[in-house]
Amino acid sequence: MSDPSNAAAPREFPRGLRLTIVWLVIGTAIFLAVQALQARAERARFSFDAASGRIELRRAADGHFHWPGRVNGVAVTFLVDTGATSTALPLALAQEAGLVLEGSIRSSTAGGEVHGRLARADLELQGGIAAERLRVAVLPQLASPLLGMDVISKLRLSQAGGVLSLEPAR
Repeated sequence: MSDPSNAAAPREFPRGLRLTIVWLVIGTAIFLAVQALQARAERARFSFDAASGRIELRRAADGHFHWPGRVNGVAVTFLVDTGATSTALPLALAQEAGLVLEGSIRSSTAGGEVHGRLARADLELQGGIAAERLRVAVLPQLASPLLGMDVISKLRLSQAGGVLSLEPAR
């Protein structure tokens, strides 16, 4: 028979490794909490009343209005740009969405003249707004998708108190 007092005692992790694990767990918990708060804040910036068709976008911390949607099925968040004549997409997004680049364009922007390409895209915006085969500008240096007046002008819009309200034109 074996003597239980001679059994090998389980070895403890070194103190430094235990501290590292504790800090990793704390860091992961903080990261996940921040991600959850950001996701909740983004959901709170958009509301849709199905009965009236009214969409409300609340101004984000960056001072802009953002509208979640899809380009050819790829999830995006558009920056609403009432100063843009047409909708513009970053080149990387256009490639991810499988857009076929057509002609070349030159466009004047707040940052100067830019060169890009044209493409056609199917846009779906939360709240049931859609545009099929919309002609869009594809700009290599663009940081995020811009929703231009080619889409926005089809809606009635008003702005008050940091809220942009959009309704179907009647």
